Amino acid sequence: MPKSKRNKKISLTQTRKKGLELKQKVIEEIRECIDSYARIFLFSVHNMRNTYLKDVRCEWKHSRFFFGKNKVMSLALGRTAEAEYRDNLHMISSHLRGQTGILFTNKTKKEVIAYFKNFRKQDYARSGNTATQTVILEEGLIPQFSHSMEPQLRQLGLPTALKKGVIALTKEYTVCELGSILTPEMARILKLFGHKMAEFHVTVEAMWSNDGTWEEFQDEEEKITPSKVKVKAKAREDKSLIETAEVEMSDEEEEDEDEEDYSEEADDDCS
Repeated sequence: MPKSKRNKKISLTQTRKKGLELKQKVIEEIRECIDSYARIFLFSVHNMRNTYLKDVRCEWKHSRFFFGKNKVMSLALGRTAEAEYRDNLHMISSHLRGQTGILFTNKTKKEVIAYFKNFRKQDYARSGNTATQTVILEEGLIPQFSHSMEPQLRQLGLPTALKKGVIALTKEYTVCELGSILTPEMARILKLFGHKMAEFHVTVEAMWSNDGTWEEFQDEEEKITPSKVKVKAKAREDKSLIETAEVEMSDEEEEDEDEEDYSEEADDDCS
């Protein structure tokens, strides 16, 4: 059947779409930064968290970050040797894939690498992440949880029972195996027991200087972590985190959507 001309979708939102005008603005800003700063560093973000990236931006207010618009950034820099804005900028464009971005700064190579090498933040792993170690919960009482949490823990797959009003694990329980993909249930259990498996960090991949030189850096050594750990029962400082775990997990899913497109507009929060 032919499509009805009366069947039109009308948007009631007052928010303007970020279309061509925004992209052109980003391109202009990137090219202004190319002319203003001495160096461009290509970086990759691992275990992305908005909070920690904002902290980095605030500490580097003297520089400019662009992250989350790879196609627009590569267009501003130039995707080929013929179309590049300055010599060898197309080398950066060829590396803009996934969770990568560019840093414009006048700081030296040594200062930039040293800062990001030391900036690492532990956080809870999320569903879909790869387990970096095997985690086993030991058998015994887990008094950090109130008795009302027992049905929820059992629903997550834990072998629990109430003993004199205190929740207990009736046997050892393997939460995840090294190299396995975390399910929402696994991620929730790890968070409830306070085990932070993910690590937010930024690696510097390459550097472009305003004289046209291009330098790629070797992969840094990976942090050594134990392949297998046993988690014992322990008191939690923030008991409200346990009681509202279900609510927090739903909030994290919303954060994941926000982090997919994190542009340089967040610099305004640091002023």
